[in-house]
Amino acid sequence: MSKANAKSKNASENAAAESKAAEKKPVRTSPPNHIFIGKKPVMSYAMSALIQLAQMGEVVLKARGMVISRAVDVAEIITKRLGNNAYEVKSIVIDTEQVGTGEDVRNVSTIEIKVGRKQ
Repeated sequence: MSKANAKSKNASENAAAESKAAEKKPVRTSPPNHIFIGKKPVMSYAMSALIQLAQMGEVVLKARGMVISRAVDVAEIITKRLGNNAYEVKSIVIDTEQVGTGEDVRNVSTIEIKVGRKQ
């Protein structure tokens, strides 16, 4: 087998392996307009929310535990600073989830803030 044939065989095997890896991407089960707030900087979530609002007109910010205050900050930045007074908070849902199993069960607070265009 020549070097050129060996290289093309390796290239085709690598391409096949990459396509299999691409097929195993995690499937998103949440709606596309939901943003889960985590530990990233506040402005990254605010910019992401503004892009979603421009495309869909409504976005839901979800957070639990210690990052609830960050979700509130994102909603305030969108409605008061960056949105040019074009968006408003439509609804706020506060809830408690039980997390863990067995004796490790604990309550975690959650919040959902729905932001949309003003009417």
